[in-house]
Amino acid sequence: MTNELRAEIDIDAAPADVWDVLMDFASYPRWNPFLTSIEGGSAVGDRLAVRLQPPGARGITMHPAVTEHVAGRAFAWLGVLGVPHLFDGAHRFELEPLEGGRRTRFIQSERFRGVLLPVMRRTILPATRRGFEAMNRALAERVTARRAS
Repeated sequence: MTNELRAEIDIDAAPADVWDVLMDFASYPRWNPFLTSIEGGSAVGDRLAVRLQPPGARGITMHPAVTEHVAGRAFAWLGVLGVPHLFDGAHRFELEPLEGGRRTRFIQSERFRGVLLPVMRRTILPATRRGFEAMNRALAERVTARRAS
């Protein structure tokens, strides 16, 4: 059984500007309402410490492994709750250039699987979707503010 969440937003900035904000993990506590901190390296195989704080839900710190890093284009990790296949989440950020690279479509998605998915679908996934949407809006605001200064 699988399930996927997806949220996207178009940002009035070049992909390189969006990428710079997205990959500046040290700044997350100052602007990101959903992923309130990320520590660790960004190379494939690196382990991260990611603090997720979905709106209206209990936060959790995960220790996913980076599965994809294509500079300026995509960044992804796989998080596992406890043991593999209990409740796994493959999280991905993708940047699509628009209008000849003057704008960017930012896509945040996560594909969930595992035996706990039926329970989590009702409890965790709705708050996670709200977290995606809040982060996407905050990312757009942060990029726009940085371009204006």
